[in-house]
Formats: sequence, C-alpha cells, structure tokens
Amino acid sequence: MSARDLRRDPCWQAGDLGHPLPDSPHAVSVALPTWRDVIAYEENDPNCRGALRTVYPRFGLHPLVAALASQALQQTNTSFPQGSSSWPYPNRAAATAAQMHCRRQRSNGTTHLETIHGLTCLVADAICTPAAKAFWQHTGLGASSRLAAVALGHDTAPDPEDGASARCSVVRRLAAIYDCEPEAISLHPSGMAALHRALELVCDADPTRPVLQIGFPYVDVLKLPQMVFAGAELLLDDRAASVQSALDSLRPAAVVVEVPSNPLLRCIDLAVIAKLAHQRNIPVIADDTIGSGLNVDALPHVDLVFSSLTKSFAGRGDVLAGSLVLSPHSRWHAQLIDAARQRPPLAPLADGDATVLEQGSRDVADRIPRLNANTLLLAARLRQHPAVARVFHPADCENFRQLQRPGGGHGCLLSFELKGGSEQAQRVYDALAVCKGPSLGTAFTLVCPYVLLAHYKELPWAARCGVPSHLLRVSVGLEEPEELWRRFQQALDA
Repeated sequence: MSARDLRRDPCWQAGDLGHPLPDSPHAVSVALPTWRDVIAYEENDPNCRGALRTVYPRFGLHPLVAALASQALQQTNTSFPQGSSSWPYPNRAAATAAQMHCRRQRSNGTTHLETIHGLTCLVADAICTPAAKAFWQHTGLGASSRLAAVALGHDTAPDPEDGASARCSVVRRLAAIYDCEPEAISLHPSGMAALHRALELVCDADPTRPVLQIGFPYVDVLKLPQMVFAGAELLLDDRAASVQSALDSLRPAAVVVEVPSNPLLRCIDLAVIAKLAHQRNIPVIADDTIGSGLNVDALPHVDLVFSSLTKSFAGRGDVLAGSLVLSPHSRWHAQLIDAARQRPPLAPLADGDATVLEQGSRDVADRIPRLNANTLLLAARLRQHPAVARVFHPADCENFRQLQRPGGGHGCLLSFELKGGSEQAQRVYDALAVCKGPSLGTAFTLVCPYVLLAHYKELPWAARCGVPSHLLRVSVGLEEPEELWRRFQQALDA
C-alpha cells in the first residue's frame, strides 16, 4: 500500500487525529487537525494521546523507542519501583551524561544504566524521572526510531560503510552551502544535540557561567542551557545599549541568537551584537534552522552555527538530525577545532538516519528556492485578505536582509494573526485543508497554533513578550501555489 500523498490528500479533518506526518513509521510530526485536539494534547487527554500513532521525537517516546524502553524496564523491574521510567540512548556515553545530570538534579533519587539490544537505557525512579525527561527533551541525544527498530529486530542494521559514506556526503553538501572546510562541520542526532555540542565546546573553559539569549526564543534553545548547563538569561530588548548592559552585567559564556526567531520571524542586528560580544571576548552561537544556510550567511559574524537538518535541509519530515559549523572567521576557530578533536561528540548521527538524510537532501538546492517563493507568495496574499490582521515574514526585517546570501530567499515559514482573535483563529484552523501539526520544512504545508504547542504552560508570559496564543504558524510546502491559496482562502472566507 502506497504512502498517503499529503500534498494532495492532507490530514486536516477530525478523523485524521494522530496520523503520522508524513505517512511513515519514522515521521517526526503528528496530525492535530482541530483546535480542540491541540488543547487536548497539551492537557494530556488520554483519548487524544491514545490516538497518536507517533510523536515529535524529543517531546516524547516514539512508539518504537517506547517499546525498547519498556523492555529495559522489564529487565530491571525487580530492583526499580513502580513509577520508574526508561530512556534509550544510542550509546553508553550519552546515557551516562543523562545519568550524571539526574544525579546533579536529584541526588536523593536512583538511576541505573541498562544495556538492551546494543543500546543503553537510563532507568530512573520517580524522583529522577523529571530530570531524565528534561535531559532527553532538551539535549536531543536519545536513540532514534530507526535505531530502536534495528534493536527490536524490526529492521536489519544498515551497513556501517554505507552510513559513513552518507555522513561524508552530507558534510560535503553542507561545506558547499556554508563555503567552509568539511573539518569544521559535525553531524548530530538532532538540532538540539548540535546546540548541546556547541555549548560543550564554548562552556568548557568556565562551566559556571550562564549564556545570554537575545530575542524571543525557540523553547528548547533557551531551556537546554537553563536545565543542563549553568543557566541562561533571556533578553528581549535587542537595542545595542541594552545588549551592552546585559553583556557587562552577566558576563555570559556565550550569546545565542536565532536567524530569524520563531514564530515572529524577526532578526536582530547580528553584526552589531556580535561586535559587542566579541569586544568582550564572548563567542556567539547562531541557529539558522528557519533561515536556512542556503538563504542566510551568519558565519562572518558568529563563531558557531547550529541547525536542525530535520527541517528544510532534509525536507522529508521522517529523520531527526542536526549540524554544527565552526566558523572559519572566528578568532577561536583553531581552538574550537582542537577542542572538537580532543572531545568526541556524545552521540553520532546513526547510520540509518544518515542514509535517509543524505537521500532527502540531494535536491536541497532546488527545493529550498521553491519553498522560498511559495512562502513569499502566500504571505503577500494573506496580507491582502480582510480577515488577516498581521503577517510575520522575514522579508519585512531589514536585519534579515543584511544576512541574505546573493540570490537567497527567506525560508519556508510565516505566521499570521487574525482580526477576530482566538475565536476566529480556531474556526480558520479547523477549516484549513492542509496538514496540521508541529515541525516545519516539509514538502507538504504544515500549520499549527505554535504558541499553544510550545508555551502552553506560560501563555501569559508569551503574551507579555508580544506573541499571542492565537497566532497561526505556517510551514509552506511545494503544493501548486494557486491550489494552496484556494485552501487558505476558503478557510478564511468561512
């Protein structure tokens, strides 16, 4: 039976709840087709949760990973009490790092490392489970669904030489995009794992110093240093005077920025802020996931660039991966390269995931310009519709334009706000005949009420930051533009 073509036959109606997006056993998104489904998901409604056939990999255990975790618990059920949890990792090094985190956070709890089918599970009692879950989510170092499928005997293990060849091909592809040497690039099991690696490298000299994030954050980019490293402070005021004051008072280990931010798609004045940081010998880490390295070039200004290759680089929505680039322009480039050589990453990108990533990214240079164009067109049409109050798109940001490569576009993401507020947003969301769920960068359009999914327990804070809960975020796909606009127009008109 062939997979469902989500461009022509999207998962948008109530009966599609829980369908994997894409139609694959390794999908990283899941259909939440109605506003009520989104609320039920956030409220942990058992009927909603029970209908999900997959889950975004860092926000919970994929069914295959959950099956492996269950087996590990069964192996240790004589020594661990009821209410314990299990978290599979690709190797002992990553699992040990998770265990050490639990011991730091919950010294009165109990953890154990259980080897099962070649992988290592962190088994945590009820006291340590919140810390174990936080490390799993924020670091993105957990075992992938493909690793779990092999461990469970559902799939055969890929040839290691094929995996190595795929990783080399992906690194060369990224080196061409970023115009740097392959040695400066490393691959990781997720975008957050790439940020974890960046923080390891820059915080190693003084692990007691926090980082400073400038601009409204993607939730885990802020939570990772807060929960796993020495802390993080958030600065929403990106004016030079405010940044200078924060740098002088905090003396952070690093500055972290997103180009552009999620979901408002704004960009700081990176050249000015990087100069202020570098004058104080503070490195700058940039996340270009949404902008895409094909569209923007942050390397001349920053010291490290990390990206979630899960998104528009792979374009498939069925593989989790990340990259870290050490900028050749950085004054610390040689030092960072040397540190990377001496301290291997906690977990490599697995062979099976590398192979899928390499296959999916072969057309990236052709696909991303098409996504750019489709998104720009949809943004222009949304602005003209009388029901739309505001459209957020990087083309409106002068600071973003200063980072664009010659011929570069603006990425596949836009957000919009409706004049009718939350009530109208719910009606439009329910009526939209496109796939609805988390993630972005897929060949099929994907819509979500992003703030509800990312900040459900802190909505008043998000509102104070100028990010309303009824905002609709759109990852524009490769559907025929006129057909895609027809679907949006029908939902808006309804």
